Amino acid sequence: MDKRLFAAGALLAASFAAPAEARIICTIVADAGSNEVIMEKGDCKNRVTPASTFKVPLAVMGYDSGFLENAEEPVLPFLKGYPDWGGDAWRQPTTPKRWMELSVVWYSQRITEFLGYEKLRDYAEAFDYGNGDVTGDPGKNNALERSWIASSLKISPREQIAFLRKLVNHDLPVSSDAMDAAMKIVEGREIGDGWHAQGKTGMAYPRQADGSFNYNTPWGWYVGWASRGEQTVVFARLVQDEKKQEPRTSLRARDSILAELPGILATE
Repeated sequence: MDKRLFAAGALLAASFAAPAEARIICTIVADAGSNEVIMEKGDCKNRVTPASTFKVPLAVMGYDSGFLENAEEPVLPFLKGYPDWGGDAWRQPTTPKRWMELSVVWYSQRITEFLGYEKLRDYAEAFDYGNGDVTGDPGKNNALERSWIASSLKISPREQIAFLRKLVNHDLPVSSDAMDAAMKIVEGREIGDGWHAQGKTGMAYPRQADGSFNYNTPWGWYVGWASRGEQTVVFARLVQDEKKQEPRTSLRARDSILAELPGILATE
């Protein structure tokens, strides 16, 4: 069976199964070696906030700059005043691995604080990461706190996989050790048919005209790569809810694309 026909069928079946209150904005999968697009469905060109998917390039920056040492160092303590909307899990001493797995925002902020605005900007531009704009909210002086969370930095699904392709191919303008260390802490799992996937979720709320957040229509990302033998693919799924619901948008983006990937990649 032609793998594109199989993929189209898998995506169509998934769309019927998806809740009516959510829509898949984009699904894109490409071969990391040849850059051949295996599937592209939906609006994959428009940019939105990367939210916590930015932790992947930020990990590369952290290791390349020397702030991050390995998967377990540095261990940073939670301090009063740090973002803790992730609950008690965010109020614990945190390692790089734990930061990535639990998506701890304040640990990201310690990395960006160490880098400073100019180095953060230079990395984002060197990585050709979306629009590269890490200035933050106009007039708020919060570039290092949240420029990647419903703020100035924006990226499209196509640009997500372009960045990931450079990462898995060691084509970013940083040390190979930094890229290897960053990839090592990204959560992975076996997804069937011999494929092992690694990826990162991200979720954020759109801004309304008055600058407040629309908590009913969050975006949910899952981006990453999957390998089997000598083949590696990169992928991104972007979902947006049309009604507040559980589980979180990003978790549904993750679980749905990982369930579909083996079928999308199937060959005779």
